[in-house]
Amino acid sequence: MHLETIDPIEFFGVNNDKFNILKNAFPSLKISARGQSVKVNGDEKNIIKFKQKVSQVVDKLERAKYISYQDFEEIVTGGDIEKKAIETPADTKGEIIVHGHGGHVVRAKTPNQRKLVLAAQKNDILFAIGPAGTGKTYTAVALAVKALKERQVKRIILTRPAVEAGENLGFLPGDLKEKIDPYLRPLYDALDDMIHPEKLNYMITNRIIEIAPLAFMRGRTLDNAFIILDEAQNTTVPQLKMFLTRIGPSAKAIVTGDMTQIDLPRNQRSGLGVGLKILENINGIGIINLSEKDVVRHKLVKKIIRAYDNWGDQEAILKEAKANKENS
Repeated sequence: MHLETIDPIEFFGVNNDKFNILKNAFPSLKISARGQSVKVNGDEKNIIKFKQKVSQVVDKLERAKYISYQDFEEIVTGGDIEKKAIETPADTKGEIIVHGHGGHVVRAKTPNQRKLVLAAQKNDILFAIGPAGTGKTYTAVALAVKALKERQVKRIILTRPAVEAGENLGFLPGDLKEKIDPYLRPLYDALDDMIHPEKLNYMITNRIIEIAPLAFMRGRTLDNAFIILDEAQNTTVPQLKMFLTRIGPSAKAIVTGDMTQIDLPRNQRSGLGVGLKILENINGIGIINLSEKDVVRHKLVKKIIRAYDNWGDQEAILKEAKANKENS
């Protein structure tokens, strides 16, 4: 197979990392590469399947000029090809969400991130739920920046509940802003990738972009804005209701959260868990669930999430077994 129409570095990956994914997916075939050609030997059935997978990767690269490791692995090791073609939007131009400063391009890198982008177009309120590293907040911020740049909204409002993740930050030195900023740092980090520092500082100073704790939202009407509530698993039931009822008629909102990382006191229920059950059937409210397959951080993060999930399942089984034994 000849690959003259694509960038070979994007296909093979640094140090052949992507190509090795392809080789590992077809252990019964003898696969080698030289220059922009790939040679494969083996039984006809597996060669046909191999060519289909490579053609899918090449087709994506011809249209998008880029393919992430996650997308490459999803295509190569994924399920039925025809089903994959149905589930994946044909228009890959939608993968680029916004162009950041310094040539940085923000893309939807996984199938579920693409679903998140599409769902945000169709729903005024969207819940994006999933574990750490799946790009929930980053994708949401990119959509907000895109809406602001295209003048769909006049401002961006980013908020989080100020709940410590197992640490007590209450005695930090400084004024109120300096005490609060550690909670909101991930939102600043996302914006840093998408807006030039001087322009970002201007927007924050002039309240075109507002970053504030959730408590500061009470009593307000948030209109002509793209609003993001991050870390919503740490809201209480009244807090989430308060936030959702702040939204004005010309606003859009994305609520992100990870139900496996709740930092509330044990006697408080997560507003996110309750809200998802109450609101799931309301037209205009969308829910997108991401998984460890969407992790776009270090490749070990995906394995860490899976290991913790397995440990949690085992703990639940042991707890149930102990309870049954005590009852009997």
